[in-house]
Amino acid sequence: MAKPSYFYGIHAIDALLAHRPLDGLSLFVQQGRESDTHVQAIIQEAKANGISIQPTQKDNLTQLCGSPQHQGVVLHARPLGFADEGLIDTISGRDQCLLLVLDQITDAHNFGACLRSAVAMGVDAVICPKHHAASLTPTVAKVSVGAAEMIPIISVTNLARTLTQIKNAGVFVFGTALEANAKPIHEADLTGKTALIMGSEGEGMRRLTMESCDELVFIPMSGNEYGNLQSLNVSVATGMALYEINRQRTLAAGQG
Repeated sequence: MAKPSYFYGIHAIDALLAHRPLDGLSLFVQQGRESDTHVQAIIQEAKANGISIQPTQKDNLTQLCGSPQHQGVVLHARPLGFADEGLIDTISGRDQCLLLVLDQITDAHNFGACLRSAVAMGVDAVICPKHHAASLTPTVAKVSVGAAEMIPIISVTNLARTLTQIKNAGVFVFGTALEANAKPIHEADLTGKTALIMGSEGEGMRRLTMESCDELVFIPMSGNEYGNLQSLNVSVATGMALYEINRQRTLAAGQG
């Protein structure tokens, strides 16, 4: 069993206590912050679930979690685990679904930001490969502002095989790439059962991943005095692409 981790940040801890309170072990609270409304609520939730409260100094919290961004609370808790791979069949078998596939996103901050956008835009599950991908660390939890606790995150051994699996279930797979045959994302029909693949910032999608796509799309960008930007940060691009999917679906639902 994986060792417990030190989760930090008000939203990350609040989400952990809401979704898996039995995994909490000890709550460390910065002395002098107990009267803060958000911290008070976390303390009460922790007490209600039998989690011990440990008042401590600010510097000790920074040492525990390895970051000064703890906002006065650090929770010693069991780590977040990936969802069962079998959940893919359940979700892709629905009449409607939206999957976000992150192909080798290794930066914890980008991974966390992508999860935050996924929850905000109604993604049903996030899929990532087991190797060369960020783990579900406390940093990911903090950056995702608790979103890591709110959505199934599925780690798969063979991404190409998983994409074939969901395609067989009727999911249309879109990959984001600056290729000659890619179309502007707003020109694609994103209203059906959809999987959106985002590749790593350095390399983009791997060859096998790209070959698994039904269609390639890109985010059009306006030129400026510095020339046309050729790429966006992957978490920013993910948010923009998911917003377009959400926009199309909302419009289609209104017309229906």
